Amino acid sequence: MSVRVVVVDDDPLVRSALSLMLGGQPDLAVVGEAGDGRAGVGLVRELRPDVVLMDIRMPVLDGLAATRLLHQEPAPPRVIVLTTFDADDHVVGALAAGADGFLLKDTPPPEIVAAIRRVADGEPMLSPSVTRTLIERVRADADPRVVSARRRLDTLTERELEVAAAVGRGLSNAEIARGLHLSIPTVKGHVSRLFEKLEVTNRVQIALCVRDAGALPDPE
Repeated sequence: MSVRVVVVDDDPLVRSALSLMLGGQPDLAVVGEAGDGRAGVGLVRELRPDVVLMDIRMPVLDGLAATRLLHQEPAPPRVIVLTTFDADDHVVGALAAGADGFLLKDTPPPEIVAAIRRVADGEPMLSPSVTRTLIERVRADADPRVVSARRRLDTLTERELEVAAAVGRGLSNAEIARGLHLSIPTVKGHVSRLFEKLEVTNRVQIALCVRDAGALPDPE
């Protein structure tokens, strides 16, 4: 019996490519396609496939929300999130929503086919790069310095985070003002509040806090 697959992606070219690729497999059958998460949920409820290939960024309803809805079904399908993004928030969000697999769209076709078969058999599947992302996140979450930095950044407003990131990149108050379309006195006020909220005494310590929290890339 063939594994019945539904493809949910807002890019018609991606849907066509996946359908063509999977259609050549004797044990797989693409039974439906949808261009957004809401339509995908409806199609899955109608067709009851075994596996759903789900994009993340889509109109109407994104892939994570759609996966959560499908996971609440009495007999939910297996869901593989297939996306161009491997940010740790996406990975954790997808798994928390109930996804059974997470693959990048540049995964070689044979590996995508193998992943569908494995997930259909009840075996979770993560691409190697996604596995590394999760390992790095777990390690970071266990680092007291990282935990402390993230805790302090969580106290900032969105604007204060922008100013902190700019300070972390080594920008002056005048450069920050131009980049964020603020007055220099306003920037100075934000920096003063950063000293207080982040419990630091100079701009270098702000930069270190931002970098420890993972809000800036490591220097080359």
